[in-house]
Amino acid sequence: MRCPKQTSGVRWLPLLLTGGMLLPFTQQAWAQSDRIEIVGDYRYTYHDPETPTEAKATACREALRLAISTWPSFREETAAIVDSALLKDIVQTIASNYVKDVQVIEQAEKGRTVYCKVRGVVQSGEIRKVIQAPLGGVENAPTAVEQNRALRVLSVREDTDGTISVVFKALKRLDWLNTAYDGGLREHADLMVDFYDEQGTLIRSERYPARKTESGDDVMNPGEIGVRKIAKPLNAKSYRVWVVK
Repeated sequence: MRCPKQTSGVRWLPLLLTGGMLLPFTQQAWAQSDRIEIVGDYRYTYHDPETPTEAKATACREALRLAISTWPSFREETAAIVDSALLKDIVQTIASNYVKDVQVIEQAEKGRTVYCKVRGVVQSGEIRKVIQAPLGGVENAPTAVEQNRALRVLSVREDTDGTISVVFKALKRLDWLNTAYDGGLREHADLMVDFYDEQGTLIRSERYPARKTESGDDVMNPGEIGVRKIAKPLNAKSYRVWVVK
């Protein structure tokens, strides 16, 4: 049942909701031709020691994230991404930096349940660039680092904690129950990483299955994108990511 509405009219939200914090929000002038309105709502039940004010902020923050993640253009652009953590990061980046003119258009409270509905404006071309950035430009094949008949490595980056993030795209159906018997495709469905010391001497080579999850027998269909997180050895100063040709 919908909670009774406790606010009337439209109330401007001069705050940007991000990471549990409320930060000052500066509006910017945008080109009208690329402006898209997005709307989202969220109902949240809170518990002690959380306060009603904190719960309302959480509800509005999640409403904004849902407005982004359920926007049809966003779902279309991210349809091939299978890594949930990457999707969450993209949504947070957009919510923190790329949604303008954010308004709370409805807010209600009943007992310990709060409700918030928000709307905002995004620039579709700008959002598309944000989505493509961590994928290394998935639409442009020449940007691939490595490729064989099963996989295309789209980008490789080292995170601040030393973890290597490899974004890859399946070119063939990868079924980890049957791939091993599909003309030797199993060997081509691994990410290879060579680690080197500070003199450039090879320390070791490692093989990492290109799966949606590290341990699951996942099926990846052609066009799906995944991210493999790889821990870099402490004594490794450089590395090379490659695939078996």
